[in-house]
Amino acid sequence: MLNIPHNKIELSDIEIDEQGNDHVSSCYNTPLREDAFVKNDEEKIEEIAKYFEAIMQTLGLDLNDDSLKGTPKRVAKMYVKEVFQGLNPANKPSISMFENKYKYNEMLVEKNISFYTYCEHHFVPIMGIAHIAYLNNGQVIGLSKLNRIVDYFAKRPQVQERLTMQIGKELENVLGTSDVAVLIDAKHLCVASRGVKDNTSTTITSYYGGMFQQAEKRDEFLKYLELKKEV
Repeated sequence: MLNIPHNKIELSDIEIDEQGNDHVSSCYNTPLREDAFVKNDEEKIEEIAKYFEAIMQTLGLDLNDDSLKGTPKRVAKMYVKEVFQGLNPANKPSISMFENKYKYNEMLVEKNISFYTYCEHHFVPIMGIAHIAYLNNGQVIGLSKLNRIVDYFAKRPQVQERLTMQIGKELENVLGTSDVAVLIDAKHLCVASRGVKDNTSTTITSYYGGMFQQAEKRDEFLKYLELKKEV
């Protein structure tokens, strides 16, 4: 029998379902144990592969089949090296700032940054786009770094509200200004493929700091996105 770590408060089946369906978030920071990085990536891959093999066997799948026998290791590598690599602070992107030599003092907006993350309640994908804007305080950031920041925080089990806040707070820290806006529009497969099975709805979340808390700046940002100002 596999020894699975277990140190959480017990919930009833009804409470578990309600919490997952309502997309409840417990905190701003991604919940991690203190020993989250005691094991290295290879050790985690080997352990997760064993757990996933046990899941497949419990489901009745024949792991001797050529198509299935490599699946536990593939899933484990995907979890550690790809879709959840943002859990490890060592994978945080290095961000370089540059002096605003052009004296550009207007709003900078990067639209339609695509991302994939995973719902932490059901471990199925959330896919969407992020829009970012900021007003510089004398330092600017390379455009690709905005994408990398979004990708880093997306590469972990998430709820959309937390993802939006983590991107916004990180941008404020990196840019040295609170004049930051983040808007995310995403489709949740935990809603589309199970539960209510609504395949048409999307979820919008936003983060407005500094000048963007003023209606004029916020409306300017939303105008660039061609969205209604009441969003």
